[in-house]
Amino acid sequence: MMKRIYFYLLTALLIVFVSSCSSSKNMKKGASIGNLSEAEYMEELINRAPAWDAVTAKIVLVVDMKGKGPTRLGGTLRIKRDEVIQLSLAPVLGIEIGRAEISPDGVLVMDRMNKRYVEVPFDELKMLANADLDFHTLQALFLNELFLPGKKTLTARDVSAFAIRPENENAVIEVKNAKRFAYRFRTNTNDGLLKESHIGLVGTDYGVNWEYDQFRPLEQKQFPGYMRIAFEGGKKPVEAAFELSRLSTNSGWATHTEVPKKYEKVELQEILKLFLK
Repeated sequence: MMKRIYFYLLTALLIVFVSSCSSSKNMKKGASIGNLSEAEYMEELINRAPAWDAVTAKIVLVVDMKGKGPTRLGGTLRIKRDEVIQLSLAPVLGIEIGRAEISPDGVLVMDRMNKRYVEVPFDELKMLANADLDFHTLQALFLNELFLPGKKTLTARDVSAFAIRPENENAVIEVKNAKRFAYRFRTNTNDGLLKESHIGLVGTDYGVNWEYDQFRPLEQKQFPGYMRIAFEGGKKPVEAAFELSRLSTNSGWATHTEVPKKYEKVELQEILKLFLK
């Protein structure tokens, strides 16, 4: 059972696409929609985004599978902008039991305990989810950034693509003219920090909610030390949380993982059947 749970944890990133389918620097103290126009507020968020080239952290991954209670695993998160997102799980003595690697080409999930792997190109994920999904959306979620689906980088010229409304000490931002999926963000108007991103399937209860908390300094900017991900709309709840420590912008690590020849390739559909049982 534990081996199966470990493999489920590694494939959870795939479920982000199938089941549903920025952070800013500190703003001027007191900045809010009240003393900035909506367009000025959005421009501040976009122009002041940290845009780190790389982020690494030690993590504790806490997963609640179908409401059965939390499972905690240690590991490492590594990100190189526009290249790769690596999640390595190593709960005991630093020995890696599995790895998820996401690149613009697709997703690789390796189960080192059972010597098997899943490799899925983004074209297949798009077909399964019937949505225009890409690497940069997931990268923005991990890097605590605002995003527009299909766009690699936001600029001040993208301000008009968002609608914004005040909500107490927050500003709720939505992508205009969204069709199959709705995109919503919540930022704090006092410091400009992105506290929540939500992707929802229009007309249904299905979605992914990504919350950020416990911000801490990273090269004179702010990065969340806690991320909570909830997969909504299923028969039973699935939640995951990342507790991050030892944050750095170190980029001196390999961006590509080679799959050993002796590993068995497993089809995505087989994994999803196990996960959804």
